[in-house]
Amino acid sequence: MQAPAMSELTPRTVLLGLVLSVVMGAANVYLGLKVGMTVSASIPAAVLAMLLLRIVMRGGTILEANQAQTAASAGESLAAGIIFTIPALVLIGVWQRFDLVLTTLIALSGGLLGVLLMIPLRRVFVVPPNPTLTFPEGVACAAVLRAGQQTHAGAADARAVLHGAVFGFGCKLLIGFVGLLKGSLEGAVVLGHRIFYLGGDISVALLGVGMIVQLNIALLIFLGGALGWLVILPLLGASPPLLNNPLEGAYAIWSSQVRYIGVGAMVVGGLAAIVQVRHGLVQAVHVLFGTDGQTAQTDAAPAATARDLSFGTIITLSLGCVALIGGLYAVLTQQPGVSLLTTLIMLVMAFFFTAVASYIVGLVGNSNSPVSGMTITAVLCTGGLLLLFGFSGPTGMVATLGVAAIVCCTACTAGDVCNDLKTGQLVGATPWRQQVMQIAGVAVAALVMAPVLQLLHDHTPGGIGGKELAAPQAQLFASLVRGFFGDGQLPWSLVGLGAGLGVCILLIDRLLRGTPFRAHLMPIAVGMYLPFGLSVPILLGGIVAFLLSSRTAGQSPQVQPGVLLASGAIAGEALMGVGLALLASIGVARLSLGLPDGLLTLLTLGAVVCTLVFFYRGGRESKL
Repeated sequence: MQAPAMSELTPRTVLLGLVLSVVMGAANVYLGLKVGMTVSASIPAAVLAMLLLRIVMRGGTILEANQAQTAASAGESLAAGIIFTIPALVLIGVWQRFDLVLTTLIALSGGLLGVLLMIPLRRVFVVPPNPTLTFPEGVACAAVLRAGQQTHAGAADARAVLHGAVFGFGCKLLIGFVGLLKGSLEGAVVLGHRIFYLGGDISVALLGVGMIVQLNIALLIFLGGALGWLVILPLLGASPPLLNNPLEGAYAIWSSQVRYIGVGAMVVGGLAAIVQVRHGLVQAVHVLFGTDGQTAQTDAAPAATARDLSFGTIITLSLGCVALIGGLYAVLTQQPGVSLLTTLIMLVMAFFFTAVASYIVGLVGNSNSPVSGMTITAVLCTGGLLLLFGFSGPTGMVATLGVAAIVCCTACTAGDVCNDLKTGQLVGATPWRQQVMQIAGVAVAALVMAPVLQLLHDHTPGGIGGKELAAPQAQLFASLVRGFFGDGQLPWSLVGLGAGLGVCILLIDRLLRGTPFRAHLMPIAVGMYLPFGLSVPILLGGIVAFLLSSRTAGQSPQVQPGVLLASGAIAGEALMGVGLALLASIGVARLSLGLPDGLLTLLTLGAVVCTLVFFYRGGRESKL
């Protein structure tokens, strides 16, 4: 007798998935603007989905948890695509405020196009057994879902996420609203005509980022920050007005000079990332068109569990997306000729980078996909083509950023879809149901992108692009389009210096091949571009992760120790950050306890020690 079918796409699953999509999307908007990177939501979303289904909704299967996780990760991936590009329109002055309608439609069309372009590639990249494409994050997420079926293991994982979320929420509340702790400990001194700065931010989310990216990447981000702030900044010197207030002077020199060196290094790093995966790109094209001796295969599972969305549905939605994008470009540029050209450029790049992102996710995972490099390539190619056709000024800038925004959203979402479809294949999910959840997750997450961006821009000190929300990728793309089409004031000598420095770092990394430590350029470049204080907690998180991993040497945990705790902390602080902006928008100001500065410093130092102990003990006690 055949066993009854397991519940999969149920009303409670859809509701839970959409709620998690909004939550993960909002959290990653905050995190990405703050530190220039997002974290994969697949594993923490899977744990939370299993917990809520089992405890709150009194039931739930592994397939229901997988579907909820699929929608949730769509919100996270869409956030990455939006925050890397759309804020640049505000930074270059084309928008004074985020256009709610246009931002929502860009997010919706770009994310939906990523889902639709990836669906036909499922049988190319996901289904065939391919020893090259190991899908590390997809396999880990499937393992977490299976472990969640065991009551004790699932409860332990869920506790780790919740404990981290509560801790991150509470710390951000004490810093950003109560005022019991400082948001940073920093200072600067003047020696001669040079400013020497030292400091660090107090952020649980950044500590969690360091734990997730591990020590090598965390150390590289710190080294980039140290190179920019502790070496280059003093060497540049300072004019007398800046010496009167050394702390403000340090930030002024970083903003006007040091970060442009970071721009040059980031451009070289982005292009190098594409070059480094060139063999994967060639192989992806060969597999895609069947020129490697393999063809797309069908699932060995029954047809009912191997079916994608129908071809007619994909074509209809794709044509609607392209028409919508063409209309958006027409509204943005106010020139039909430019909108037609940019739509054609976008289609070619979106298809290419969908294949690229899907293949790279299979190689190294979703978190390590070089999306920044892909978007830099899109900006450079689009800007170059528009210049050849004689476009300039605001029209060229808007058109270039419009292509970059859609391509970035498409690549981010396509990689996420590929990863989730692999997880679904491993746990026995139905592909078309996952694709429906991806589309629903994108649609709902698109609705919150613009409001969250505007809230954070209006009610965070300095706004987007300031000290607290540096938005490095958006600043980078704003700088690039100004250089292409703007007033020509971009300090090309500093950009060139950064590019030369980037080449030197690439050569050093080449010498380090085969060693445990690598000098990857992009993390170093991002570290130079960010305020130095952000790199300090990231380094501390990397050290905690290293100490935890050394305790599990020789074991095979499903994910690194402490990752679920760190993921929860990131979500908790990020959501509290968005919540504080919302409170400020309705006139609820932060409290002022009037404590002396010395006492606040001592309390903050004590909080740092307690935080490190909390993460180390919590990660050590994890049963992953």
